[in-house]
Amino acid sequence: MRGVLSGFAVIAVVIGAGYVIGRRGSLGPHAREVLTKLAFSVASPALLFTTLARADLSVIFSSRLLVTAMSTAAVAGVFVAVGTVRGWGVGRTTIGALCSSYVNSGNLGIPIAVYVLGDASLVAPVLLFQQIMVTPLALTVLDLSGRGEKGPLWRRLLTPLRNPIAVGSLTGVLVSATGWTVPGPVMAPLTLIGNMSVPAVLLAYGISLRGSAAPGRGDDRHLVLLSVALKSAGQPLAAWALASGVFGLRGAPLLDVVVTSSLPAAQNLFTYASRYRVGESLAREAILLSTILSVPVLVLVAALLG
Repeated sequence: MRGVLSGFAVIAVVIGAGYVIGRRGSLGPHAREVLTKLAFSVASPALLFTTLARADLSVIFSSRLLVTAMSTAAVAGVFVAVGTVRGWGVGRTTIGALCSSYVNSGNLGIPIAVYVLGDASLVAPVLLFQQIMVTPLALTVLDLSGRGEKGPLWRRLLTPLRNPIAVGSLTGVLVSATGWTVPGPVMAPLTLIGNMSVPAVLLAYGISLRGSAAPGRGDDRHLVLLSVALKSAGQPLAAWALASGVFGLRGAPLLDVVVTSSLPAAQNLFTYASRYRVGESLAREAILLSTILSVPVLVLVAALLG
């Protein structure tokens, strides 16, 4: 319980600071855009590189990761199917699918893993899966859909090799896989730059809340409500069914995968939406609602399975 509340309290304070900055205009009219570009192009790639370069890639080969991957694919697939039928477009459907399945494994997942599950490393498989597989795939789809850089097809197919987020993730994985130790004079400044990522993302998100409509009432309300329902209820239920029914997990392993699947949509999804200028209100509202709903969901999961 304490871990859930403390994790959310930290995030709420930083987002609140961003909201105040936005209302006061302290950083000027382009503050959100500057922070978004800083996070997307500089800080987040550095954070992902330093994190994954020191990660134990053996965690990829586990039943827990399979549960995470399958539950992610299940709820994202539902959103994509509905979006295709309803004609929501590739861009908005991609952002909505991410909001339905991409959990806040970093700045919220780590403290909850420590206080609720007792081990911060338990969130590592989710973090690795999302950064190695989900993020490059989703950003490539956005680029190929015309939301990113224009140009010949062959050039656009090489987008993952030029996307800062994907490059940071894949380079970190390569370093970890080879066992190479990055020299301290190189790692230290990258770590310092990477430490700006989470605050920049949360502040930009807080600034975006200034003057925004109440969540779930705008033009994207159907997309928002579907993604929040899938994220807050569908993904935890899918993880529980797969973990207990298919993989036979019980006790602590079952609690681990359901808790991580119950985390809300990650704030950096708003950064992606802003970067590609698609589904921004969808991402903002879905993140806010899923974050609010995840508090009772996580408390319920911990009470039933803990």
